[in-house]
Amino acid sequence: MPETTIDWKLLSYSAFDLRMLEDWLALRQRVFVVEQCCAYADIDGQDRDALHLLGMEAGELIAGARLFQPKQEIPYSRIGRVVVAPEYRAGGLGRELMRRAMAECVSLGSEYPIRVSAQAHLRQFYASLDFVEVSGIYDEDGIPHIDMEYRRNLS
Repeated sequence: MPETTIDWKLLSYSAFDLRMLEDWLALRQRVFVVEQCCAYADIDGQDRDALHLLGMEAGELIAGARLFQPKQEIPYSRIGRVVVAPEYRAGGLGRELMRRAMAECVSLGSEYPIRVSAQAHLRQFYASLDFVEVSGIYDEDGIPHIDMEYRRNLS
Protein backbone atom coordinates (compact mmCIF):
# COMPACT_ATOMS: atom_id res chain seq x y z
CA MET A 1 0.00 0.00 0.00
CA PRO A 2 1.47 3.38 -0.93
CA GLU A 3 1.97 6.00 1.75
CA THR A 4 -1.24 7.94 2.24
CA THR A 5 -2.29 11.24 3.68
CA ILE A 6 -5.39 10.81 5.79
CA ASP A 7 -7.78 13.66 6.42
CA TRP A 8 -9.33 13.09 9.87
CA LYS A 9 -12.74 14.51 10.79
CA LEU A 10 -14.59 14.42 14.10
CA LEU A 11 -18.30 14.83 13.45
CA SER A 12 -21.42 14.90 15.54
CA TYR A 13 -24.39 13.08 14.05
CA SER A 14 -26.04 16.36 13.08
CA ALA A 15 -22.92 17.41 11.13
CA PHE A 16 -23.16 14.53 8.63
CA ASP A 17 -24.30 15.28 5.12
CA LEU A 18 -26.25 12.48 3.44
CA ARG A 19 -23.35 11.21 1.33
CA MET A 20 -20.98 11.00 4.31
CA LEU A 21 -23.61 9.22 6.41
CA GLU A 22 -24.23 6.72 3.62
CA ASP A 23 -20.47 6.13 3.22
CA TRP A 24 -20.05 5.62 6.99
CA LEU A 25 -22.91 3.14 7.23
CA ALA A 26 -21.76 1.36 4.04
CA LEU A 27 -18.21 0.90 5.37
CA ARG A 28 -19.52 -0.57 8.61
CA GLN A 29 -21.90 -2.85 6.71
CA ARG A 30 -19.14 -3.96 4.34
CA VAL A 31 -16.90 -5.05 7.21
CA PHE A 32 -19.14 -6.00 10.13
CA VAL A 33 -22.03 -7.59 8.23
CA VAL A 34 -20.67 -8.81 4.88
CA GLU A 35 -16.97 -9.54 5.54
CA GLN A 36 -17.56 -10.98 9.01
CA CYS A 37 -20.73 -12.82 7.91
CA CYS A 38 -22.63 -11.41 10.89
CA ALA A 39 -26.27 -10.51 10.46
CA TYR A 40 -26.91 -7.90 13.13
CA ALA A 41 -28.52 -4.48 13.47
CA ASP A 42 -25.62 -2.09 12.92
CA ILE A 43 -28.00 0.86 12.93
CA ASP A 44 -28.70 0.65 16.65
CA GLY A 45 -29.97 4.13 17.52
CA GLN A 46 -26.68 5.15 19.13
CA ASP A 47 -25.12 7.07 16.24
CA ARG A 48 -26.95 10.23 17.25
CA ASP A 49 -25.32 10.10 20.72
CA ALA A 50 -21.79 9.53 19.42
CA LEU A 51 -19.01 11.56 17.93
CA HIS A 52 -17.69 9.96 14.76
CA LEU A 53 -13.97 9.95 14.01
CA LEU A 54 -13.59 9.41 10.27
CA GLY A 55 -10.49 8.96 8.15
CA MET A 56 -10.67 10.03 4.51
CA GLU A 57 -8.23 9.59 1.67
CA ALA A 58 -8.85 11.49 -1.57
CA GLY A 59 -12.49 11.93 -0.58
CA GLU A 60 -13.03 8.23 0.18
CA LEU A 61 -13.96 7.08 3.69
CA ILE A 62 -11.45 4.40 4.68
CA ALA A 63 -11.62 4.23 8.50
CA GLY A 64 -13.77 5.29 11.41
CA ALA A 65 -14.91 4.82 14.98
CA ARG A 66 -17.73 5.96 17.24
CA LEU A 67 -16.81 7.80 20.44
CA PHE A 68 -19.10 8.12 23.44
CA GLN A 69 -18.52 10.54 26.27
CA PRO A 70 -18.95 9.45 29.89
CA LYS A 71 -22.36 9.89 31.49
CA GLN A 72 -23.46 9.73 35.08
CA GLU A 73 -24.76 6.18 34.59
CA ILE A 74 -21.74 5.14 32.47
CA PRO A 75 -18.57 6.50 34.15
CA TYR A 76 -16.19 5.84 31.26
CA SER A 77 -15.69 6.88 27.65
CA ARG A 78 -16.36 4.26 24.98
CA ILE A 79 -14.92 3.61 21.56
CA GLY A 80 -16.90 1.38 19.22
CA ARG A 81 -17.51 0.46 15.60
CA VAL A 82 -13.75 0.64 15.01
CA VAL A 83 -13.35 -0.14 11.32
CA VAL A 84 -10.72 0.08 8.61
CA ALA A 85 -11.45 -0.76 4.97
CA PRO A 86 -9.79 -4.12 4.16
CA GLU A 87 -7.46 -2.71 1.51
CA TYR A 88 -5.96 -0.27 4.09
CA ARG A 89 -5.29 -2.66 6.98
CA ALA A 90 -1.64 -3.55 6.47
CA GLY A 91 -0.12 -0.11 7.02
CA GLY A 92 -0.92 0.65 10.66
CA LEU A 93 -4.07 2.66 9.99
CA GLY A 94 -6.00 0.78 12.70
CA ARG A 95 -3.41 1.78 15.29
CA GLU A 96 -3.49 5.41 14.11
CA LEU A 97 -7.29 5.39 14.25
CA MET A 98 -7.29 4.04 17.81
CA ARG A 99 -4.60 6.47 19.01
CA ARG A 100 -6.60 9.38 17.61
CA ALA A 101 -9.84 8.02 19.11
CA MET A 102 -8.16 7.62 22.50
CA ALA A 103 -6.75 11.16 22.34
CA GLU A 104 -10.20 12.54 21.55
CA CYS A 105 -11.74 10.62 24.45
CA VAL A 106 -9.06 11.92 26.81
CA SER A 107 -9.65 15.49 25.66
CA LEU A 108 -13.42 15.11 26.23
CA GLY A 109 -13.23 13.45 29.64
CA SER A 110 -9.65 13.18 30.78
CA GLU A 111 -10.32 11.72 34.24
CA TYR A 112 -12.37 8.80 32.91
CA PRO A 113 -11.17 5.43 31.65
CA ILE A 114 -11.89 4.39 28.06
CA ARG A 115 -13.57 1.08 27.23
CA VAL A 116 -13.88 -1.02 24.12
CA SER A 117 -15.93 -4.12 23.51
CA ALA A 118 -13.19 -5.86 21.55
CA GLN A 119 -13.54 -8.84 19.32
CA ALA A 120 -11.60 -11.45 21.30
CA HIS A 121 -9.17 -12.20 18.45
CA LEU A 122 -8.06 -8.52 18.62
CA ARG A 123 -7.23 -8.52 22.35
CA GLN A 124 -3.45 -8.39 21.67
CA PHE A 125 -3.91 -5.38 19.39
CA TYR A 126 -5.79 -3.50 22.13
CA ALA A 127 -3.33 -4.68 24.79
CA SER A 128 -0.54 -3.14 22.69
CA LEU A 129 -2.38 0.19 23.14
CA ASP A 130 -2.36 -0.31 26.96
CA PHE A 131 -5.92 -1.64 27.27
CA VAL A 132 -6.41 -4.33 29.91
CA GLU A 133 -9.09 -6.99 30.06
CA VAL A 134 -11.94 -6.18 32.45
CA SER A 135 -14.36 -8.99 31.60
CA GLY A 136 -14.41 -12.56 30.50
CA ILE A 137 -15.17 -13.51 26.94
CA TYR A 138 -18.83 -13.19 25.97
CA ASP A 139 -20.86 -13.64 22.82
CA GLU A 140 -22.04 -10.57 20.95
CA ASP A 141 -23.96 -11.32 17.76
CA GLY A 142 -22.21 -14.68 17.37
CA ILE A 143 -18.69 -13.26 17.75
CA PRO A 144 -16.58 -13.70 20.92
CA HIS A 145 -15.91 -10.31 22.57
CA ILE A 146 -14.11 -9.08 25.66
CA ASP A 147 -14.36 -5.73 27.45
CA MET A 148 -11.05 -3.91 27.70
CA GLU A 149 -10.20 -0.66 29.45
CA TYR A 150 -7.54 2.01 29.13
CA ARG A 151 -6.76 4.14 32.18
CA ARG A 152 -4.78 7.25 31.54
CA ASN A 153 -1.95 7.85 33.97
CA LEU A 154 -3.13 11.05 35.62
CA SER A 155 -0.18 11.54 37.95
